[in-house]
Amino acid sequence: MTTSAESPAERLVIEALGLALSAVPAHERIAVAFSGGVDSSVLLDAVVRVVDASRCVALHVHHGLSPHADAWLAHCRSFAQERGVEFDAVRVDVSRAAGVSVEAAARDARYRALDAMSAARGIRTLWLAQHADDQAETVLLQLLRGAGLAGLAAMAPEYVPAGSATTRVRPLLQVLRAQLEQYASARNLSWIDDDSNADTRYARNALRHEVTPALAVHFPGFRDALARTAAHAASAQRLLDELARIDMAAVSRDEGRALAHEALLALDDDRALNLLRYWMRGAGLVAASSARLTDALRQLREVGATGDGHRLRINHAGQALRSYRGLVYWEAGASSDPADETALASREISELAWQGEPVWRLPQWRGTFVFAEVAAIAGSEGDAASDDTLDLDTVSLSVLKRALLSARSRSGGERMRTSASPDAPARTLKNLFQERGVPAWKRDVPLLFIGDELLFVPLLGVNRATAAASASSSEPRVRISWREDLLIA
Repeated sequence: MTTSAESPAERLVIEALGLALSAVPAHERIAVAFSGGVDSSVLLDAVVRVVDASRCVALHVHHGLSPHADAWLAHCRSFAQERGVEFDAVRVDVSRAAGVSVEAAARDARYRALDAMSAARGIRTLWLAQHADDQAETVLLQLLRGAGLAGLAAMAPEYVPAGSATTRVRPLLQVLRAQLEQYASARNLSWIDDDSNADTRYARNALRHEVTPALAVHFPGFRDALARTAAHAASAQRLLDELARIDMAAVSRDEGRALAHEALLALDDDRALNLLRYWMRGAGLVAASSARLTDALRQLREVGATGDGHRLRINHAGQALRSYRGLVYWEAGASSDPADETALASREISELAWQGEPVWRLPQWRGTFVFAEVAAIAGSEGDAASDDTLDLDTVSLSVLKRALLSARSRSGGERMRTSASPDAPARTLKNLFQERGVPAWKRDVPLLFIGDELLFVPLLGVNRATAAASASSSEPRVRISWREDLLIA
């Protein structure tokens, strides 16, 4: 669907959207982040002029930061409905914690909500209304903060955030704010004026109202110059990322969740720091300051010399940097806490009255328990089986059926006996995991209980204290295994 554009500003906006639309498959829908301000109002209005309204959905995020937020929500719903566009909104809570920027917290909450609403509809393309003035302000802010290349690259025209299936597209990034205002005026659009945009206590507003007007007088082409700076930085960052990918291939372990300590330290400082930044970004961690990363690398080199990983004291975004058995990884918690993951975020419990099911799917743990019946042990009929003749990885059918099975998260302090000897002591799961070299991030597994007794632990096996031989050697037995989602057919 196309329409004539009467003014130069209209033609510019329509052409920009047409270019962005060419990258979207004809059958796919487009989500538009719609705050109700002039920028997103122009975007939504223009989208309906270049594609059928049925392909669009306007998504609004209610932050609750302004007393006018409810009125803004009503305005946005009405604006979308007037154009025949599906509308949805969600309310979010913005962190007011000390030391947390309200701007940053609101932005993070908004993007999480927009991604979630898009994903709920199976929409893979989210259009955002940032424009050339926004890009220039972002580059200036990053320069003033002493940001590296990734920061100076500012806002990408198109990218997919880590952990998201939604592509964020900024089709208006080459269009000036003044041109969007001309479009809005030509189309007689109504929009919201957020009074907080005039508050120069916020850094971006200070730049917008006090700095960029002066730049425009003395350096009329500053927006284009800063856009070129962002493009050059993005190009240089892509080269650094390519170098980091090469280094990751040699240094990463366990699908990138850990780095080989010795291999990391073999890199020079610049290259190691580049790899740490890339690794953290891929893990979904917020960027760390250069000072923090430099301190992390210094401590890692000291730990590498002494072999004492307990001396690491690097905390970032609720995570602690750990060094264990030659691997470096991030673990939730503080570096002053013991390096163990038993304080899990959730305490899940799932139950099953086992009736011979071969698989028990546990989506909250992203895996499945598999129960495979095996042949009975050869011997005289009626003879009691002994631990010397049993396969210690199996349990008898009678054990599995004597009570309700339950899968539970670790709570700390659980014990089990892996030895065939009934006199052997039960040991803590923490000690058994450490003995077998199981890294901390792999220990978040469901524990299988029969009634209130621990029966099986992935990566450790059957608890012999619970599954002690008491059945006839002719009784069928079952081997239990745990398969992560990526491993099960």
